[in-house]
Amino acid sequence: MLGRGRWLAVAIAALLIWLVGYPLLITFAEALGLPAALDLSAFRQFVEREDEWLALWHSLWISAASVLLAAAIGVPLGFLFSRHQFPGRRLLGSLVVLPVALPPLVGVIAFLFLYGESGLLTRGVQQILGLEQAPWRLNGAGAILLVHAYSMYVFFYLFTRAALARFDASVLEASASLGAGRWRTLTRVTLPLLLPALVGAALLTFMTALGSFSAPYLYGGGFRVLPTQIVASKLNGQLEMARVETVMLATLAFLGLWLVRRLDRDRQVAGGGVRGVAPSRRQLRGRGARAAAGLAGWALALFLLLPHLTLVLVSFVPPATWTTQYLPPVLDGSNYRSLMMETERLRPVFNSLWMALVATAVALVLGATAARLALRLRGRLGKLLELLLAVPWAIPGTVFAVALALTFSVRELWIGRFVLVGTVWILPLAYVVRSLPVTGRSALAGLRQFDERLEDAAQSLGASRSYTWRKVTLPLLKPALLAGAALAFITALGDFVTSIVLYTYDTRPVSVEILSSLRLQDTGVAAVYGVFLMVISATIFLLWGRQESV
Repeated sequence: MLGRGRWLAVAIAALLIWLVGYPLLITFAEALGLPAALDLSAFRQFVEREDEWLALWHSLWISAASVLLAAAIGVPLGFLFSRHQFPGRRLLGSLVVLPVALPPLVGVIAFLFLYGESGLLTRGVQQILGLEQAPWRLNGAGAILLVHAYSMYVFFYLFTRAALARFDASVLEASASLGAGRWRTLTRVTLPLLLPALVGAALLTFMTALGSFSAPYLYGGGFRVLPTQIVASKLNGQLEMARVETVMLATLAFLGLWLVRRLDRDRQVAGGGVRGVAPSRRQLRGRGARAAAGLAGWALALFLLLPHLTLVLVSFVPPATWTTQYLPPVLDGSNYRSLMMETERLRPVFNSLWMALVATAVALVLGATAARLALRLRGRLGKLLELLLAVPWAIPGTVFAVALALTFSVRELWIGRFVLVGTVWILPLAYVVRSLPVTGRSALAGLRQFDERLEDAAQSLGASRSYTWRKVTLPLLKPALLAGAALAFITALGDFVTSIVLYTYDTRPVSVEILSSLRLQDTGVAAVYGVFLMVISATIFLLWGRQESV
């Protein structure tokens, strides 16, 4: 059995190398001018061009600033919901994580409809103050940071809550008994013990911001970051420069992946932090304090829900009826009717659904199989499988999109290159690669909590391996596998960054159709597509949350 399992692991590793590592290797080789002859002229051009260094610098400082803003919001919220009891805490705790359920492009256009130059809130402020022009413009670095802070603080919130849930109340009691006040206990005891979780959240936020594409693409204008610079170079026909930019961004991503894996290893060596009974939540006393907490909580909920509500409102605005008014003068279902009655408008919906379903199924089987083999075999082969599952998470979507476009645009069967660009299979393949970290890591988490002695006991009672898998292993892994599948489906359904590089007119997904509708000033239809993605994603997210709570 061990021999058969090892051969299967080798086959899975080879497939993952072809899917994950091979396109990146091809991109790096072609950036160096290989296989013809070594040519570093494109790299020299990158070094000499000021706009390239500026895009690199923009990517780094925007990512760092996103970490600071997300931490400033997420960490206090984590403490608030973990340490205090107040009216509506459980419901508000669910609403706080709502931004993570929104596909990135949907969140960006929701902000556009709310805070943009002709957005709902902007028009309201303009009308109240009697201004001739909009009081602000949603573009540049400030707009990008606003969206990043809104969508990425959830990482710090979740990491902080998870770490505080493992806290040992006796540590805090010991600090208090030695005369330390709340501030000294926070700075000398609590925060140092939270440091691994905070560093993990910071790295995750930094990596996510580094690969962010939707907000810089729609709000950046002349403010370029590396992901948008890559697409601009590709569209302008500067393929050599696009390859070099892709290599530079991939290098930064691999450095981040190395830091994340080293942090995980150090945390495992340290034992994962303090574990014990978490301190009880403080009950707010006094009618005024409870009322203030409830009011602040629901104000936060309204702020979080306002982009979603604005998106729904705009979806009911007929074309060319909302001009300079604060509120739309006409609301009807014409945008929904046009979407349902016109086959061409429905095609992106069907494209996104079937491609996301296929990609999720393939990524789930491949990721779960690789995770199981990695834990069974361990050693170098197991570590290689784990690394291959993690790489697509670290590499920005723009990098993988360009790498897949370069690799699968020529027919060289003897070295594993096929013409997939322009076919219906290139986008599902890209979605599979992007979904592997989600399904693989979820399976790894479930398998690490699984007691293999249960399988041995079932087989000792005469159960076959297939029966044991169906009746023992699979039911126990079901929550982890469903979590991975749900997140993979949401990610693939709303993908924009790889789709914008690889789509064709016949295979265009909903995200690309949203951008096309915005360019045609058909904002109502763009909002309808956004509502579709939002409803599907939120439904899956809520069902997953209910499954987790069972």
